[in-house]
Amino acid sequence: MNKKIALLKTELGKAVIGQEMMIEGLLVGLLCDGHILVEGVPGLAKTTTINALSKAIGLDFKRIQFTPDLLPSDIIGAQIYNPQDHSFSIKKGPLFTNLLLADEINRAPAKVQSALLEVMQERQVTIAEETFRLDSPFLVMATQNPIEQEGVYALPEAQLDRFMMKIVVHHNSEEEELEIMRRGADRSFGEVTQVLEKEEISALQQAVHDIHIDKELEQYIVRLVTATRNPEKFGLDRIASDIMYGVSPRASIDLYKAAKAKAFLRGNDFVSPADIGYMVHNILRHRIVLSYEARAKGMGTDEVISAIVETLPIP
Repeated sequence: MNKKIALLKTELGKAVIGQEMMIEGLLVGLLCDGHILVEGVPGLAKTTTINALSKAIGLDFKRIQFTPDLLPSDIIGAQIYNPQDHSFSIKKGPLFTNLLLADEINRAPAKVQSALLEVMQERQVTIAEETFRLDSPFLVMATQNPIEQEGVYALPEAQLDRFMMKIVVHHNSEEEELEIMRRGADRSFGEVTQVLEKEEISALQQAVHDIHIDKELEQYIVRLVTATRNPEKFGLDRIASDIMYGVSPRASIDLYKAAKAKAFLRGNDFVSPADIGYMVHNILRHRIVLSYEARAKGMGTDEVISAIVETLPIP
């Protein structure tokens, strides 16, 4: 199984230079059947990465460019009337795919965001009186641009909670930038070939499910989550006033699954505290609601998470 993952990473490396965190996040999302929110400025290979992943695993891929005038029917589909025979037919939208890139999701109004996020949770679409189950796997990678200020509709906290992870993408290193420049100018990026069948993805997901995790680590995950809701209980009085709302139970479920996936990607058959540490920021950063005072100080959720991880004893 790990040979398959190595092959997959090799193929992705043909099209994407660097950005290991984003690639690993996508793989964790695929293995855990979860959705990913990626935040980063334009040009950081977000579209290229998920397109390369779709080619490497032979799954359908579609992209939706979100705009302020988008309607829910533009993404889920609609019932079409045929005047010739006075009949209705269903026209499915681009949501019916395996891998969906929701590009700049925060540029779409609330109705469109809600339509997408409901489908992410329920894995089904209702058009008129018909309900359609989405094919498995179904992975949404939504992107948002942090520098946009006009025509932007921020995702509400309750909807952000539907995403398994939020990954913050940064610029490449100078060495990686040099390689990107050379390959881009020479058009020498490699062609991605399929290395996984659809059935093998289910086998990989089952292998992740079978990864062992000790009870002590399960309790550690619960303590990390509880510390965001009741920091005083764990001696974190210094950040208590910085948190308005802690994370939901979805956070503990997703951290549990992501830690298993991380252990699997590292070639282990058991979860270690390091696996939880690797994933905790990605899982919790978009779920913690900071107080006004914390935002006024310029504090971010990553600082709160780091304080919790540094304070709680590791099993």
